[in-house]
Amino acid sequence: MSQKTKNLKAELTTELDNILEYWSKHSIDPKNGGFIGQIDWKEFKNFEAEKGSVLNARILWSFSAAYKITKDEAHKRLAQKASEFILNHFYDSEFGGIYWSINSDTSPKDTKNQIYALAFVIYGMTEYYGISKDEKALEFSISLYKKIQEHSYDPINKGYFEAFTRDWQPIEDLRLSDKDANEKKTMNTHLHIVEGYANLYKVWKDETLKNNIVELLEVIETHFINKETGHLRLFFDENWVEKPDVISYGHDIEAAWLLLQCAEISGDKALIARYKKYAILMTDATFEGIDPIDGGLWYELEPEQNKLMAEKHWWPQAELMIGFFNAYQLTNDEKYLDVVLKNWEFVKQYILDKKNGEWIWGVNAEYSLIEKDKAGFWKCPYHNSRACIELIYRNWT
Repeated sequence: MSQKTKNLKAELTTELDNILEYWSKHSIDPKNGGFIGQIDWKEFKNFEAEKGSVLNARILWSFSAAYKITKDEAHKRLAQKASEFILNHFYDSEFGGIYWSINSDTSPKDTKNQIYALAFVIYGMTEYYGISKDEKALEFSISLYKKIQEHSYDPINKGYFEAFTRDWQPIEDLRLSDKDANEKKTMNTHLHIVEGYANLYKVWKDETLKNNIVELLEVIETHFINKETGHLRLFFDENWVEKPDVISYGHDIEAAWLLLQCAEISGDKALIARYKKYAILMTDATFEGIDPIDGGLWYELEPEQNKLMAEKHWWPQAELMIGFFNAYQLTNDEKYLDVVLKNWEFVKQYILDKKNGEWIWGVNAEYSLIEKDKAGFWKCPYHNSRACIELIYRNWT
């Protein structure tokens, strides 16, 4: 291990502790139970905010995954708390789905079945099962997997549909958020279904599940990876007709390493070989989005007008660190490691909240603060804790 990688590993070990400390200290909701729905950029705690299933699933994953490193029983207890809260309040026992959100008093708010949310609950619950051996968590994950296969899978054209009503009927608004195109099949949901399925396969060696993972990776390869540019195609209709949209640098680099990891979990040698090539292709494409001045990763590019969304959000930086370190491991080319080290310096200077803890949402081009949540529907401990966890685990030779 070189001195610079040794230093990076030590700093990320400390940073993982810092992230977990913030969420342990500030995200518990003593008023309504579970975890708070929103902490704004000024650290104001909004106890009346709705609570999102994705945030809670990501909290569950983060504390479960981190416990394997920290061995801190307090982290395991928080993972258990998150698991129980999801089972008691987000699970729709009548129709077998997951509420997208609940009110602060834990009554259901948005009851749609967004498949993205089910996938994240599988991801979190299976990680928790790995540290707890709680059979309830595994059985719950399997039941959600079966619901996705039953209702979301497209047996005609393959792939998965985005969203349904509470009772699994077609729904008009399929979007994850206002900025997304209202299309039936999206890269983001497929990426996180395969992530959840792969994590389930690690603890439940079911042959049908393995075949689903392999097919998902083939679907992603066929439709979502642009093999000419190395970027991801994001939105399609049910017949795989693309609706061209932005280039999302954060998703490009997240997919670069995460899809290879899923292929490796599947054990399919041909897929692994192909996804190693895609990992480098997509990482190389991400170079386009890196600011050469400070090493930060820009958010998105609108390719038609070549218009950059000149913001640097917290989560693409975290995914860049894993993706480029992964490329360094695959190639032993120092240029990828140099990107990781420079980006980490950017994160330390501009993204870490040295006063209050955690990472801010991000900065604008001139480094002014983006005034968005510290904790909330989309602001979670999953991307940054995972960057620390992945890089702590990886082979540092």
